[in-house]
Amino acid sequence: MAPVSPGSNLAMFSVLQASGDFEIFLDRLPMPTPADTEVLVKILAAPVNPSDTLLMFESADPGKAEAFVRGDLPALRAKVAAEALPSLEGRIGDALPVGNEASGRVIEAGSAPEAQALLGKKVAVVGGAMYAGYRCLPAGACLALPDDVDVRDGASSFVNPMTAMGFLETARREGHRAIVHTAAASNLGLMLNRLCVADGIPLVNIVRSKEQADLLRREGATYALNSSDPDFGDQLADAIAETGSTIIFDAIAGGSLGGRVLSAMELNASRKMAEYSRYGSETLKQLYIYGRLDTSPIQLTHDYGFRWSVAGWLLTHFLASATGDLVAKMRARVASELTTTFASGYSHEITLEQALDPDVVAAYVARRTGEKYLITPHPAELGGRA
Repeated sequence: MAPVSPGSNLAMFSVLQASGDFEIFLDRLPMPTPADTEVLVKILAAPVNPSDTLLMFESADPGKAEAFVRGDLPALRAKVAAEALPSLEGRIGDALPVGNEASGRVIEAGSAPEAQALLGKKVAVVGGAMYAGYRCLPAGACLALPDDVDVRDGASSFVNPMTAMGFLETARREGHRAIVHTAAASNLGLMLNRLCVADGIPLVNIVRSKEQADLLRREGATYALNSSDPDFGDQLADAIAETGSTIIFDAIAGGSLGGRVLSAMELNASRKMAEYSRYGSETLKQLYIYGRLDTSPIQLTHDYGFRWSVAGWLLTHFLASATGDLVAKMRARVASELTTTFASGYSHEITLEQALDPDVVAAYVARRTGEKYLITPHPAELGGRA
């Protein structure tokens, strides 16, 4: 592919064409110039999160994506299922920049003091359009990293850490004393487990393999249940009874797992009732769905009584409902525990161009345990760990 010319910014976009094809492509943009209160960040590391791949492909199958060349740069094309197109009409023709968060170095700053204070600093940044060589954004969207912290450690300093803390704050706000989390061996799941251990909050982790359960136990988890075990139902009932969990954060969505947890919660609550009620217990059982690893229909039954709720949970919605003081407190905790509680590990580092290789895409959307991909737009400048 032709090299990027000086003074241009290579960036990734996703667009849904009227044909029903998603196209994920790279484009050259003019180099951004910061305004007074803005900074120009040279992006050095950006994680591949499920929220990023969702924006890239939506309901298209990444495993069937085909490579092509758009201009002289790599691109992918993936067909959207016909039944999904009506819900995506608003995206047709709208090229959306990809990448929620990243880290890098401030190479230019506006005249405002808050911008000048960041000049030359390593920073973690959030605000979208991060799968790019450079990103111009307000100084307030940057988290300055300590000199001894590698930019890799700052790359995932927003989405997963703030989500994990958002789960805890949601549970506290709604009066739940213990939590159930599915797909719990992810980077996010490990962070949530560390938080719950540190804060003394009972957590029931549900995973799908012995390897994942062992990983969580090594991280101090009291409850790490393997949904593939033949006695999983009994293990789940015991864990719910021992913890009193009444809230679930579910990354899977499709299938019956969320419903099975609700059933176990109702069974525990009903055993504590002084007398039988045909309407079930008065204990509210809350299922929050925050991901969709399984896109099949959500299966619910009728044995939860009438005090239960299923809803979506999104970080941006939580932050909009939180006070400024709480958000500041959360960000401060991330900054102070970036290499401990909120540490992220990466198994692969790839360039922007490699991120559009079909074989690489198939690997990072598989979300295998222990595998997480980091996009490095300037790999020669990333170097070894600082």
